Amino acid sequence: MTRPGWRPRRTVCAQDTLAIIMAGGSGTRLGDLTRWRAKPALPFGGKYRSIDFPLSNCLNSGIRRIGVLTQYKAHTLIQHLQRGWQFLDPALGEFIEVWPAQQRTGKDWYQGTADAVYQNIDIIKDHAPKYTLILAGDHIYTMDYEQMLQRHAESGAEVTVAALEVPKATAGEFGVISTDRSGRIIVFEEKPKCATGSSHDPDTVLASMGIYVFATDTLVAKLIEDAASTTSSHDFGRDILPSMVSTGRVMTHKLLDERGNRGFWYDIGTLDAYWEASMHVLQPRHGLVLCDAGWPIRTFEAQYPPARFASSGTNRNAQTIDALVSNGCVISDSTITRSILSNNVTVGPGCEIVDSVILPDVTIGSGCRIQRAIIDNDCCIPEGSVIGYNAQADALRFAVTRKGVVLVTAAMLETKVAIDRQSRVTRGLSKIDLEHLTAGLRLNVARPYMLGHAENTQRPDLPVDRGVVSSDL
Repeated sequence: MTRPGWRPRRTVCAQDTLAIIMAGGSGTRLGDLTRWRAKPALPFGGKYRSIDFPLSNCLNSGIRRIGVLTQYKAHTLIQHLQRGWQFLDPALGEFIEVWPAQQRTGKDWYQGTADAVYQNIDIIKDHAPKYTLILAGDHIYTMDYEQMLQRHAESGAEVTVAALEVPKATAGEFGVISTDRSGRIIVFEEKPKCATGSSHDPDTVLASMGIYVFATDTLVAKLIEDAASTTSSHDFGRDILPSMVSTGRVMTHKLLDERGNRGFWYDIGTLDAYWEASMHVLQPRHGLVLCDAGWPIRTFEAQYPPARFASSGTNRNAQTIDALVSNGCVISDSTITRSILSNNVTVGPGCEIVDSVILPDVTIGSGCRIQRAIIDNDCCIPEGSVIGYNAQADALRFAVTRKGVVLVTAAMLETKVAIDRQSRVTRGLSKIDLEHLTAGLRLNVARPYMLGHAENTQRPDLPVDRGVVSSDL
């Protein structure tokens, strides 16, 4: 009998594969959420980090040789990998290694996705895999890479690209693919301004997931060729793949679920995407299933006690509906609806939390009302706070996305305290500029400011990713 979470054998394709996970991105579109951490280290789904998903997919697919490429503010990520992912046996040729940017081939740090792999080309040659699997460390999904490897081997392709259908309106965020009937790619266009819809559905396009299987000999040759080019941006999507489409055999592998429908996959590169992916986790019939014993998502988790729901009998309407509540949480007489509470979150009595993501080590005071919000770790929300109900008021204190999701960080809360102190001694707040030097931020209270709005590019004194935003009162 197969034990839950245990893969009984490794196939030849998996044994001959080296996986490389790109984990060096800064995630600037996530603003303050990635100001002090790399995007692959971002908490997700209560107790996980986004890097846990491609790593778990590798192990569940039988791939036991994995290199993780790091660069931007990687301390938290490396710490997580050291604590939770060092259980493979090097004596058996199994490993999860961190490959930091080391200027191995020159004086530059990683200049693009292809360059990041090229700078580790000597390590790849030393391991001598037949296949090299390129993955992103900040995508949320489950996928059996073995199926993709088998298709790659059977098709005789030089490279196979994982793909899925996405709305045509979002084509500018992806590499868009056109194929013939056999699945061979005939056009690959990176982030086109105008894309043609699929033949079977004009409102969708076939998009690259940023997952590639290369024959290693082909990969090495292409990386060397690309590194020598003075006109290349050294990126897989912009340079390597388009050039191979015109000269080689490039195939697709579609991500489908067991019913043949589009599989669950999210690039959590923006605050809206991060929030939407989190909300989908709460709907396992339509999203990501975290409780599949046959495909476990592994992670490192500190030894917190079980979640506790305390009641003093003062709020008989307190309840928890469609929520994920992680270990270490203490919830007192409050209502939690369609929300994710990460490890070690404390919620005081009389609170209402709806459609929100609360990251680790957050304390929420009594009587708070929070909806459609992302609360970053280590925040202490003052009692009686109202977040997510008034976009203009939220924009004074926090970051608000185009879709109305509110990001709250500890630095923003400290800035709010300074503004509150200033407002007590200042009249006509909506007509003046407040200088808050402690956080190094400039707040111009002249007009609404929300993340993702085109008019904000006209405000050089307010960087878009700064998190603290201004608005008319």
